[in-house]
This record gives sequence, C-alpha cells and structure tokens, in this order.
Amino acid sequence: MEREKRYPTEGFHLGQIVKAELTRQGRSITWLAQQVGCSRVFRHKWIYTDLLFQISEALDYDFFKLCSDYYQAKKCEKSNQ
Repeated sequence: MEREKRYPTEGFHLGQIVKAELTRQGRSITWLAQQVGCSRVFRHKWIYTDLLFQISEALDYDFFKLCSDYYQAKKCEKSNQ
C-alpha cells in the first residue's frame, strides 16, 4: 500500500490538535514534555500510539477517538464517491 493511501496528506494534523488541546487547558509545552518525555510532538501530523497514549493520559483527552472519527469520515466520504 502506498504511503499516500495509508496516511492523509491534509486536513488532519494530530500534532496541531494536541497543541490546541494543550493551549485550551492552559498548559505549557514544557509541562507536556515533562509528562511524556518528548517535546517535538507538534511537528508531526501523526504520532506513535504509545506516545499518543501518554499524551492522552497526561491531558485526560481521548485523541484516539479523534483519529477514529477522522477515519470514519474518510471511509464514509470514500464510499459516497
């Protein structure tokens, strides 16, 4: 399977979504880096699941649901074509 088909190239940037939630909660990047041991999360459209799980726990927010919702929307969009 080609990379373009496995990973969306636009419209869903997980790093920016995490950053927005972090900002909404009034927490700093430094705080999150201390919680999960990584500070370069926001540069990536996609994040490894183990790191995403740690971020979800730290922010008490289900980022996996967002990924699933995005997948379902793309699946629905594809079936409607």
